[in-house]
Parts: sequence; structure tokens; C-alpha cells
Amino acid sequence: MDRQPYMKLNNGESIPVLGLGTWLSEKGQVKNAVKHALSIGYRHIDCAWIYGNESEIGEALEQSWSGSLKRENVWITSKLWNTKHHPDDVESALLDSLKMLQTEYLDLFLIHWPVDLLRGDDPFPKVPNDNTGENAPASPAISLSDTWRAMERLVENGLVKSIGVSNFNQQQIQEILRTARIPPAILQIESHPYLQQTELFQFCKQNGIKVTTFSPLGNPNPERPGASKDDPVVFKDPVMMDIGKHYGKTPAQVAIRWQIDRGAIVIPKSVHPERLEQNCDIWDFSLSSRDMERISTLERNWRAVDYPAHKHPKYPFPC
Repeated sequence: MDRQPYMKLNNGESIPVLGLGTWLSEKGQVKNAVKHALSIGYRHIDCAWIYGNESEIGEALEQSWSGSLKRENVWITSKLWNTKHHPDDVESALLDSLKMLQTEYLDLFLIHWPVDLLRGDDPFPKVPNDNTGENAPASPAISLSDTWRAMERLVENGLVKSIGVSNFNQQQIQEILRTARIPPAILQIESHPYLQQTELFQFCKQNGIKVTTFSPLGNPNPERPGASKDDPVVFKDPVMMDIGKHYGKTPAQVAIRWQIDRGAIVIPKSVHPERLEQNCDIWDFSLSSRDMERISTLERNWRAVDYPAHKHPKYPFPC
């Protein structure tokens, strides 16, 4: 893979604009996927405790350090789960991920969802609440600002270089910004041609927050939560196919390049060597303004990712 560009964050750190997503990457497959990705030039691995595969990713990372590839050359992200929002739980949750990933620090730690669930070892606790569903936030709720202060201490203690949020809307980010000593460096959200999130992108730009996009292909995985056989498929879209034909690229490559050309960081997921190689073969072209405009017309406010277990009064957290 040709040397990929980096993007500078509001704290001065630089993140590779292309990364490997690991959500729904099964145990027994993700290890080889990470090792292959690193061998062909990926330098950004996106993880989360709830994915259940950080131990295997840690093995892949440990086995990949050699020669010019050292820990400091690879950006590693993980995420704080919903049952760990209490300030007393944040550092221990991070330390658990660090142990599994076999590293002494993270480049980025995100609050995974703006939803705090009942503290404890059950990641999906059943909390009765007539207004918000069976998995409602625990009472008393932990404020996002309280959780954020604990996140800031991770930076101050040298355990994390950057902190940010995932699946947040503007109102929830503003709640953090009102009291933050360290502003969020990253917002990670679902985005693809059918869910472009233009307003949220603009909000982040105005506040110096970079955007990472997951499920950039609309997440065609039939095993994902909320999947349906009637879901639209980005890489089968006639417009995406036509644009790909013009550049000699696949619709998937066009979708990834589109995110980068609009100023996003992007983390497509795959465990297949040929797809990993294809997803990073995007540095020899850039989309014209006309093709960017054509893709903008595909917006349909359709979400590929749905988590019924996370139901919340404001879910799916519109802008």
C-alpha cells in the first residue's frame, strides 16, 4: 500500500485516515486479518471491548512487532462500554482493554455510546423502566460530563493520547464541550452514501472535531443487528457502480474514497485478504466534484446499524 495520509487532530496527534474496523470480525479470523492488514501497510486498528475479540487482536499486534513496525507506528483505538460510565469504572475498563491488546497505552479511547446502563459484569442488563425500555439507563443516571472527566484523567495519567466519542449527536457533544478541559478529538459515527450525516459533519468541523466513519459500505453483513434482506446495498447502487467504472475501481473503493475526499477518517471492516488489499488500493485516484455531487444525491437517511438492546428515549440520536 502506498504511504497513506494522516490527519492532525485538535491535540496535535496525527491519525491515519484509513483504518481496519474489527466489529463482527469473528474469533479465529480477526487475528490473521489484523496481521495481514499490518503487513500490507495498514497503520490504524479500530477495536472495542464489546466486540469480544481484543485478546486475539492483541496477539496479532504482539506477533507483528518487528523491524520497522513498532508499537508507536500503529494507531490503536478502543471504546468504553455502556455499563462502565461511572467515573470509578472508566480506568479499570481501559486497563482491561490494554491488557487484552497487550499495550501500555491507547492512541484513542472513545465513549462507545451516550447511554449508561446498570453497573456490573452483565454488558446488557435488564433494567425495568416504562419510559425507556428494558435496557434503560441506570438510576441515578451518570452524566456524560462526569464520565468525560474520568476520560480526561486517562490522558493526564498517560494511559491514552486522545479521547473522543462515538454515536453521539450534537446536543450530547455540546454537553461535554460545556465543561471539558480536553475537548473530544474524534466523533465516530455510521456514515455511507445512504446516511451522509452532513449536518453532524459540519457541526464537528466548526468545533475542531474530526469524524471517523464506520460501516462505510452500509454494512452488508447479514449477521449485524437489525439486518434485513430488503436492505439497500451501497456497492450494488447503479450510481456507485457507474462512478467506479469511470475510475476503474469497485463501488466499495469509491465509497471509501468518497469519505476521505469529504474529510473523514474511514474504517472499513474485512477479514478477507483480497478485500483488505482492495480497500486500501484507493490512493491513485480522487473523486471529481461532479461525482461527489452525484453521491450526495443518494442520501436516504437509512441506518445499517441498529441496536434494539440499546433503546433510549432519543435513539437513534438525530442531529
